Amino acid sequence: MRIVLAGAVCLAVAVLAGVVYEQLGRYRAMRDFPPPGRMIDVGGGRRIQLDCRGSGSPTVVFEAGLSIDGSLSWAPVQPQVAAHTRACSYSRAGLMWSDPSDAPYSARQVAQDLHTALARAGERGPYVLVSQSMGGLYAMNFTQHFGDEVAGLVLVDPSHPDQVARVAAFMVETRSLQSRIGVALAWSGLLRAAASALLSQAPHQTAHDAQAVRAFAPKSMRTQLMEGDAMDDTLAETRGFRSLGNRPLVVLTAMAPYTEAELRGMKITPAQGTQVQAIWKQMHAEMAGWSSRSVHRLLPNAGHDIQFDDPQAVIDAVLSVVTTVRSDQGAAPH
Repeated sequence: MRIVLAGAVCLAVAVLAGVVYEQLGRYRAMRDFPPPGRMIDVGGGRRIQLDCRGSGSPTVVFEAGLSIDGSLSWAPVQPQVAAHTRACSYSRAGLMWSDPSDAPYSARQVAQDLHTALARAGERGPYVLVSQSMGGLYAMNFTQHFGDEVAGLVLVDPSHPDQVARVAAFMVETRSLQSRIGVALAWSGLLRAAASALLSQAPHQTAHDAQAVRAFAPKSMRTQLMEGDAMDDTLAETRGFRSLGNRPLVVLTAMAPYTEAELRGMKITPAQGTQVQAIWKQMHAEMAGWSSRSVHRLLPNAGHDIQFDDPQAVIDAVLSVVTTVRSDQGAAPH
């Protein structure tokens, strides 16, 4: 009985220490990494972090992919774009500084949050939407519902509404049990401790930004897991909208061969990886066809996170669309 009691006491002390570590980590995250830009009230007691810089029209709006970086996904790109026009990045509900939402998750809700945040911050269209990976689905959904305000788009290695069906012969999507356990035990400090060891600094990412992402990881990873679980619904929501009219569009496709780690994560062989990449390229060619004025660019040295691997390619694509929109509207930079 004494051994059992001693073990129980040790366990309780360890759990308490973990809880204190996690609460202290949350306090330090807010103290050491204040939100860039502003926190915008979008109603229901929620705030969305919105970082707008520069001046000029059209306003570029960045939408992150399925990641935990939030607005920091675009840190290597936004300042250079903001030197030429207004540029806004933001963190979706539950990512980084933004408050989570109690509303049922949907791409429509994501679009509504962004639209409300922009409007209440005093930002006005026309907008050029720049999105990466799954963010491409959100950008298409935003265009579907608020199309009058969208003048052009840049899709950075975007998700395709039919991607799951198209690659089903090569790979089956799985959800990491370890990730679920980590998120479920975030209150204990275990996820925070693991994030410090597992999350590496990306190319063209500052040490400060990498530290900020780690500091908010226990919160952001919960949202990331939820967004991943809703992937099929998000794909379905955007499947029926594929017409961008004559809006200028640039589609960027990452063509660097998959790394060994990526192949292991997808559970495919190098040969299968080559086939999957060919399908990915074809889907992006189809997406370029969604606009009558589009450019499809292949980037042989960039991986999926093109904004980190080759930020200049993204900057050039964005500014090309900005220039076209200005020409269409007869608007000079101001």
